[in-house]
Amino acid sequence: MPTILMQTQSFLILALMAWGISQHAKRQRHVRIMASAMIWDVILILQIELSRGAILKASQAPTNPLLLNIHVGIAVTTVLFYVAMVLTGRRLMRGETALYNRHRRLGYTTFALRVLTFATSFLAVAPKDA
Repeated sequence: MPTILMQTQSFLILALMAWGISQHAKRQRHVRIMASAMIWDVILILQIELSRGAILKASQAPTNPLLLNIHVGIAVTTVLFYVAMVLTGRRLMRGETALYNRHRRLGYTTFALRVLTFATSFLAVAPKDA
């Protein structure tokens, strides 16, 4: 799959996440949008793996360029934060309102990590299909 299509998907995922964040007051809409963004992002990771063998490349960290290792580290951390977002979000939906501030802070951190994943993807991944 061409790099431009993956970068476009990545940008659209970020845009979807930004829209989802803006909809936080409309809880059901927020949940649907954010779940869609996270699922799409995991699908994008699978596309990258299937087209580029990303896991094998990432497992060769000692011989990879530093920027690629940073990119992979941020991307993996982002997915781990998705898990935290789902867990705290589900508890909020069950009425544990004391978690709201934690969920919000985790959310902004997750979004910042996703922005960094997007930014580092341009620096770490040299297009091979140009």
